[in-house]
Amino acid sequence: MNITEALLESLQADAQVRQVLVGAFWTAVVLSADYPRCGLASTVRPAAHPDGYPVPDAGWLLERTGRELAGLLRSSSTLEASIGMAAFNALLHVDERACTEINAREVILEWGTGRRVAIVGHFPFVRQVRQAAAECWVLELAPRPGDVPAERAAELLPQADVVALTGTSLINHTFDDLMALCRRDAFVLLLGPSAPLTPVLFDVGVSAVSGTRVTNP
Repeated sequence: MNITEALLESLQADAQVRQVLVGAFWTAVVLSADYPRCGLASTVRPAAHPDGYPVPDAGWLLERTGRELAGLLRSSSTLEASIGMAAFNALLHVDERACTEINAREVILEWGTGRRVAIVGHFPFVRQVRQAAAECWVLELAPRPGDVPAERAAELLPQADVVALTGTSLINHTFDDLMALCRRDAFVLLLGPSAPLTPVLFDVGVSAVSGTRVTNP
């Protein structure tokens, strides 16, 4: 079973959709539950405008349930899948007793100092990690100076002691392939606003998840 199906099968709740907001960088879905619940995801836009509509049902999304929107996570359209990820995060029941409020940067520095670190996605803390790690590779689809092209993942991820993996890998459906490249003994952190705070990820080799909880939609 791939990660998309594992996540969707884990959902227990459903709720009416109140708002769907797709911004330039963030997507939010707000549900009318026992209290307004909001889930976030990165807005992953295609590099080029595909044939047809990237979200065919735009304008009618409020007529769907939260679980129906979450099902969009299966979509090959990353814009639709962004909505699905946000809806999933809105529906997700998070056991806050199992959570710790800490910045992902601190976790990576704790585990990665003096070790080989691979970061999939260019995050703001890259400079600090490069200073602390024995080796630091930043894999990017659009590499900045010092980054390496994402297509080198098969070469570099098996060498990494610590892997920081962007949550957008769930949206663009690269998560399973990237996880397959990580060593079993590597510390793998899934992070970013898209990353769901669910123990389902621990069953597939993720060591820790750093996501976002919206307390005031």
